[in-house]
Formats: sequence, structure tokens, C-alpha cells
Amino acid sequence: MKQILICSFILFGSSGAMAADVTFDNSALPPVSEAPFSWSGAYIGVQGGGSWASGEFSGFGINGSEDANGGSLGGFVGYNYQFDNNLVLGIEGDVEHNWNEQQVFGADFGTDWAGSVRGRLGYAFDNALIYATAGWAATRGYVEVPGLGKDEKTFNGYTVGAGLDYAFTNQVFGRVEYRYNDYGDQDLQGINVDVDQHAVKVGLGIKF
Repeated sequence: MKQILICSFILFGSSGAMAADVTFDNSALPPVSEAPFSWSGAYIGVQGGGSWASGEFSGFGINGSEDANGGSLGGFVGYNYQFDNNLVLGIEGDVEHNWNEQQVFGADFGTDWAGSVRGRLGYAFDNALIYATAGWAATRGYVEVPGLGKDEKTFNGYTVGAGLDYAFTNQVFGRVEYRYNDYGDQDLQGINVDVDQHAVKVGLGIKF
């Protein structure tokens, strides 16, 4: 019995000594660095703002111009690719409805649906992207004369502009943009109508 007690004391004593030698490393783990934000990828969004259209009219002894100002609301979709030097190339399309109408020589003149397909070239400053954009643009313009009805046609031309996108998160970004649209001319109700437009828009998008 004495030998058993002595062996037990020796065993517990050696275990306590081994436990005393155990240490824990409480040093903090190295921080995990986040990947830099990239504008590469597809995106979709909504936008709205104000537009200022101008029509020049000629024919039947009529020569003059008139503004048709109003709001706009629509959406956009596109794809960007960001290079290592922060240069960003992209392509984007949009479609929107314009509420632009004005009385001209007793008739109603205005534009309603509009859209564009454009290239984009920009430079990224982390979450901010400054860009220029240009491409093809079209709108549906109309002239409605009492007693003669409504004549409408699609105007085709070009658009140029610039803007700023800012990413609030890795997926959500906001936008402010200015564009000048030259839609060319068409004959409506026998009168040649030449339409151009200035537009300022704000938008909200989601990047995938």
C-alpha cells in the first residue's frame, strides 16, 4: 500500500510539472488584407433626371426653334473591365422615357422614348470612377396637329458625355452624369424637325 501511494504522488507531481511547462501563444493573428476594389464586372441600375430638348423647324414657310423640357426615368445595363493601371473600359446601354412636350405654332412637339449604346473610358480612384462616354443614341419624336393627328418618328444620332460613379459597397454604387444628345432630323407633318438635347441624370446601380 505504501508503494502504491508513493507511486501515485510521483505520477501526479510529474503531471503537474508538465502542465506548468505548457504555455499559450496569445499574440494576435496577422491582419487579413482586403483585396482592392475593382470595377470589373457586369452591372445594372436605374436612373432619372432632367432633360432639355430643342427642336428646329423648317418648311411651309416656317422657320424657328422651340425648347421642350422635362424629366426622364429609365434604366441602364453594362460591363466594365479594369486594368492594373486603374484604366477602365466598358460598354453600356440604356433606355428611358422622357416627359418633354411644348406647343409650337399651335401644334404639340415633344420626345418620349429614348435609348443609347455607348462605350465608356474611365479612370478609377479606389471606389470612385471618373469616365467619358460616347456612342449611338435614338429617340422617338412627335408632332401632333389638331385635326391632322399625331405624326411620330425615330430620330437617330450620337451622344457624348461624362460622369462619376461611386461605390458605396462592393455591390452598390451611385452615379451622376451629363450627356449631350444630337438626334438628327426627320420630317413630321411635312415639316423638317432637328432635335438635340442636354440631360443631367443621377442613378443607382448594382455590380455583380
